[in-house]
Amino acid sequence: MIRITFSSEEIDELHYERFHHPHPRVLRKMEALYLKSQKYPRDEITKLLRITEPTLLSYLRDYKEGGISKLKELTFNRPQSELKQHQESLETYFRNHPPKTLAHATATIAELTGIVRSREQVRHFLKSKGMRCRRVGLIPAKADPEAQEEFLKKN
Repeated sequence: MIRITFSSEEIDELHYERFHHPHPRVLRKMEALYLKSQKYPRDEITKLLRITEPTLLSYLRDYKEGGISKLKELTFNRPQSELKQHQESLETYFRNHPPKTLAHATATIAELTGIVRSREQVRHFLKSKGMRCRRVGLIPAKADPEAQEEFLKKN
């Protein structure tokens, strides 16, 4: 069981922050600790805020470690792609040598970096760098360039 004593200044700050902080997760943390400072039991706090007991315990541990400033920290898990390390070199390469297809881009990335990704992941990576699919027009097989020039001169 974590035992915490709150000063009157901390209680006032918790009371203020539980209504005025811009992020809803921080509001919930402040509310939980404010209720704890008002001597509410843990099971009642978890029921009122609809959080689990381990979540409440993590809030209490954070408060004990760093105070109210630690509660205001937002640490979301944001995984980074392994391609991020190579993004500059890949971007310059693809700007100089645009891939014909996604399969070609996938193979090129695997060859240059050793990182194998699906076509969809490569498409997402290339789009995030501002690149897009190119539309290619077809030239008719039986086109006569001389006849076309003559047509353009007449019209």
